[in-house]
Amino acid sequence: MQDEACSAKTISAYCSRGCCRTAVRLTLRLGASLSDAAGTHHRPLCCRCRERHSRAPDRAMADRAYRPAIHHRESPGGGGNIGIEAVVRASPDGYTLLVVGTTAAINATLFNKLNYNFIRDVAPVASIVRVPHVMQVNPAVPVTTVPEFIACAKANPGRISMGSGGNGSPAHVIGEHFKMMTGVNLVHVPYRGGAPALTDLIGGQIQVAFIDMVASIEYIRTGKLRALAVTTARRSEALPDIPTIGDFVPGFEASQWVGLHAPKNTPSEIIGKLNVEINVGLADPNLRARFADLGGSVFAGSPADFGKLIADDTAKWGKVIKSSGAKPE
Repeated sequence: MQDEACSAKTISAYCSRGCCRTAVRLTLRLGASLSDAAGTHHRPLCCRCRERHSRAPDRAMADRAYRPAIHHRESPGGGGNIGIEAVVRASPDGYTLLVVGTTAAINATLFNKLNYNFIRDVAPVASIVRVPHVMQVNPAVPVTTVPEFIACAKANPGRISMGSGGNGSPAHVIGEHFKMMTGVNLVHVPYRGGAPALTDLIGGQIQVAFIDMVASIEYIRTGKLRALAVTTARRSEALPDIPTIGDFVPGFEASQWVGLHAPKNTPSEIIGKLNVEINVGLADPNLRARFADLGGSVFAGSPADFGKLIADDTAKWGKVIKSSGAKPE
């Protein structure tokens, strides 16, 4: 996994799919602090990422007095598993990190055989951001509330199509969770990524989707899509007039999170230092405003808190995947 840009003297941040641009920015701003924590200064920061927003890191560090060089590489494929495997195999010296989201908890059950056990082989460092998904329909669908949608779906079993970015994607498992809790029969239509699913939802080829707010908020604001509810336990500041699914389906809660991880056995003092720096960054008003504008919210906490969330979500999505019979594409 090494090359000239990412040599043994490089801090590496591996990033799998599902991360927001701002979470990647915040991780990259840790270059100087990570060097301090590990005892070596002025190493270049290498970010392995498959994100479409990966040009943001330089802007995030524009106001920093110390700006380490940034080498940016992508780690596509394998549902995010390739980047995770790279970190699992890396030396636990604090110079190889992973920015990964909810997909890691989903993949633990979705894939029958992985070359790692995420909970066992990766150490949680800090949670960064939580992003709601939005239950949204094409405006031609004659419903404006979740109860109306449930009634419509039960009156038309198997006739409403639910799109997602692919089998086992967060949008898919959240939709399956909704089906389990409401007893509706929706036909899942998997796409190769969230963008084509969003396009077909706008075009009316599918009727409903549980797409993350970052991807769909502008279409909601302009009326190209109708938001019925957000999936989080609380309303979103970005769409304050939109209720939660839990308002109508008691106990329903789902979201996508992103956080920072390190290989297991990374010294606790390094993990602690990184956690402090992440939380300091999350307190920045400009960063919080950027998250809010995208529909996300800061998600500060301790490594132990983050580890519990990962374990809880792994169990939760495992039950949904087993019940739905979802298989990777």
